Amino acid sequence: MYTSPAQRFAQTYSRQATASRVAAADPHELIAMLFEAVDESLLAAQGALERGDIPAKCAAISKAVRIVEEGLRAALDPKGGELTDNLDALYDYCVRRLTEANLRNDAAMVQEVRGLLAPVAEAWNQIRTNGAKG
Repeated sequence: MYTSPAQRFAQTYSRQATASRVAAADPHELIAMLFEAVDESLLAAQGALERGDIPAKCAAISKAVRIVEEGLRAALDPKGGELTDNLDALYDYCVRRLTEANLRNDAAMVQEVRGLLAPVAEAWNQIRTNGAKG
């Protein structure tokens, strides 16, 4: 597939900007970035499903699953008690639903996962906001 020089430049710039942001981020910001990235991937999957672009849908859902498994789930504190257990169960459910959505080309399942993760991301971001006020 042909990619124009302008598109390649934009992709390279975007990767560099992300790498710079990650390098400068504290642990709280890194988790917030994971929530942003998984939501972007889920939006991309929904768009790909609407267009009937199955390879793009597969790539986007696979990326979202990796972020949940290798990022959000792996970052859970094993000594976190009930909260960790609940988040682990939620992330496990999300991975299972995304796998099923990928198999069935089901945008509603992708939206369900977005709806489940959004309040967790919002609560995570509120930790920083409330901490900065207090």
